[in-house]
Amino acid sequence: MARILVIDDDHAVLATIEMLLARDAHTVVVTDDGRKGIELFKTGPFDLLVVDIFMPAMDGLETMNQARRYRPEVPVLVMSGHAPRSVEAVPDFLRMATKLGAVSSLQKPFRPKDLLAAVNGCLSGAGRAAPSTAAANNSSTD
Repeated sequence: MARILVIDDDHAVLATIEMLLARDAHTVVVTDDGRKGIELFKTGPFDLLVVDIFMPAMDGLETMNQARRYRPEVPVLVMSGHAPRSVEAVPDFLRMATKLGAVSSLQKPFRPKDLLAAVNGCLSGAGRAAPSTAAANNSSTD
């Protein structure tokens, strides 16, 4: 299947994503830091980059921007647990990320089937035509 790089500063989210994607027969490389992620991204071939938007040191938008400079053909799936409370008060960072080049986005917490659908959509190219946000009201367990 695919080789996927996942970058998220939340170790529980990393472990969950790694487990779910490995069960789906993907090779998964994880890191908790955008800068480390870019170094990994530069050294190995990846079919997909999954990145959290809000991280210390280097946020997901900057990580995505740098990754696209090295390998613009690799699709990017962005994630965030930060949901806007009011349309006027807080920008929709997931929508912003898709406008900046992410193929798809995923609101945390997400259900396993939502993660797998988003990943498979990105890998098949379906997400490239119409970026979307998969929002779930349930926790990350199914």
